[in-house]
Amino acid sequence: MISQILAGVALFAAGVPPVSKATPQGAAVAAPTSSTEAALSPSADGARVADWIATSRDNHALPYAVIDKHDASMMLFDGRGKLLAQVPVLLGIAPGDDATPGVGSKKLGEIGPAEKTTPAGRFLAKFGYAAGRQRVLWVDYTNSVAIHPIPGDAAKSENRRARMLSPEVDDNRITFGCINVPKAFYASNLRPLFEKKGGYVYVLPDTRSLEDVFPRLRVHALTSGKAST
Repeated sequence: MISQILAGVALFAAGVPPVSKATPQGAAVAAPTSSTEAALSPSADGARVADWIATSRDNHALPYAVIDKHDASMMLFDGRGKLLAQVPVLLGIAPGDDATPGVGSKKLGEIGPAEKTTPAGRFLAKFGYAAGRQRVLWVDYTNSVAIHPIPGDAAKSENRRARMLSPEVDDNRITFGCINVPKAFYASNLRPLFEKKGGYVYVLPDTRSLEDVFPRLRVHALTSGKAST
């Protein structure tokens, strides 16, 4: 069970690619290599969603990522459900699980503070081009939500890298809605895995219930005898 694997896995969060070692159970483990790298472990909700995906094969043999907004972290899996890495992420400034209608057609300067949300849900993500011919992994193209490294033109006053590396979670809320990941992780892990056929991205909710965002999770819980009370 993926939940059993997750319970014993510690993966580092940093701006360098993870170095994995296979355990006898086949789990990927990465140890911190510097004082700036913090060990992460999945939350109960993250482990529950990952268990459902792996058991039901909801990913249809494609790689997938589980993003926990409460923990500001991403777990990356291959198409067989093997956990490859867990890293910190930066998210939309505003809490909320739904994109404001029409926000994807607005210029950045036109987006209000309350509209800077990272929507929750299950998305089929594929690579494409954003403004300036920047290639990004589109999660929700209609609402202009993508996964990419910290932009080079991000304001220095935002301190995005420091926010990503800090042990706190609240300061990871800084983007317009996109999901920022460590640059080396993006280049060495995420992009090669998703580049050919894309993959699924599961974004856990801020305010809604897991079952509301992922209805099939309730069916899985009932059939596996894990229904919540």
